[in-house]
Amino acid sequence: MTRPAVMLLALAFIATGCSDLKSLPGKPSPDSAVVPPSKIMDFNLLYKMNCAGCHGAEGKGAAAIGLGDPVYLAIADDATISRVIANGVRGTAMPAFAQSAGGMLTTEQIDAIVTGLRSHWARPDILRGENPPPYSTQTHGDAMRGANVFAVYCASCHGAGGRGGPKASSIVDASYLALVSDQSLRTNVIAGRPDLGAPDWRRNVPGKPLSPEDVTDVVAWLAAQRREFPGQPYASARRQEGGLQ
Repeated sequence: MTRPAVMLLALAFIATGCSDLKSLPGKPSPDSAVVPPSKIMDFNLLYKMNCAGCHGAEGKGAAAIGLGDPVYLAIADDATISRVIANGVRGTAMPAFAQSAGGMLTTEQIDAIVTGLRSHWARPDILRGENPPPYSTQTHGDAMRGANVFAVYCASCHGAGGRGGPKASSIVDASYLALVSDQSLRTNVIAGRPDLGAPDWRRNVPGKPLSPEDVTDVVAWLAAQRREFPGQPYASARRQEGGLQ
């Protein structure tokens, strides 16, 4: 083959090879681009990175209530869930996730989480026409009446005075009450904790669901069990320490 023919063949090969720019050595593929954290919109990834540590894989609950509980999703509207994610709950372990409150999530990402919770785990027919107690209330309950409500609906599992029983642990533990808000207590009473075997407001006593007043009063009683100064030693411990000095 003559030299001109070789050169023409080489030029044809180069032209053909260069027509597909994707095959050029060192050129990154379109799917290899790094996505900035603020642009991640996939619900599964957002939930895993921001929620699963406390609320459990697949929304099944862990240290905190399961966000995948369809009863919870039926009583808490989108605005409420968005607000809690964005601003957190002061005085509890729930932090603020919105960038506007010092967190890492954009408004669009928070919306994606709320939408994903609904699309993955909500069941519109879960309450079958039943009317649950309101998610929140501005009414102050009657703690004395709440003690009686607790005895009827809760003591069989949590024990007399809420100090623990054969089926559930203490619900008046000082550390626990210091870490949960009144709203969290109310949510747990209404929606239950399926992951822990705790029933919702309809099933504590068969055929006798908790009324809205019952829920408000028992939460008032639980809140009244909080210590004024959480984390301080028990009186007996202070006396023992005083004896050693």
